[in-house]
Amino acid sequence: MPRAPKLASFPAIRGALKFYQICSIITGTMLLLLLAEMILKYTPIHVELFAGGSGGLLWFAPVIAGPDCQWWSLFAPMTNACEMTSVGDGFNISLFILVAHGWFYVVYLFSCFRVWSLMRWPFGRFIMLALGGIVPFLSFFMEARVAREVRAYLRRREDEELHTRADHSSLTQTIPTENLR
Repeated sequence: MPRAPKLASFPAIRGALKFYQICSIITGTMLLLLLAEMILKYTPIHVELFAGGSGGLLWFAPVIAGPDCQWWSLFAPMTNACEMTSVGDGFNISLFILVAHGWFYVVYLFSCFRVWSLMRWPFGRFIMLALGGIVPFLSFFMEARVAREVRAYLRRREDEELHTRADHSSLTQTIPTENLR
């Protein structure tokens, strides 16, 4: 029988769940932006998004693929000889998305760990939560599912505890009284 979370940890679980939900939405959104950025850069489109610089406020700068690059070489293993050179100047938003997602994924993993450890779930569940930050769209589905399951669990356990305490309360016991005639 798996260990159940303690009733005293329920407020912490609710806080961890809220933090997880926020991190999940942010991570999922950043992952989709990263996916779009990779499609723009590594497919035959070969562009990166820049802010400022010679192109204006927001513009796409070309990325020049090296002589060893084929369209498939960026996706095939063992073909790391392909060099991509960006010719844009200004703030590289594509690179920022890549770095920001990587750092925020660490925060997302912490939020997953917090919910997982407080709920006392098996380790496989933590792996599923962690995959939400690297599989596109999975974090959105996991966020909704985890929130629904955790809230239902907390509600059920609190109802059980309330009924258990009511059954054992001295106020609900019948008190024998004399017939006063």
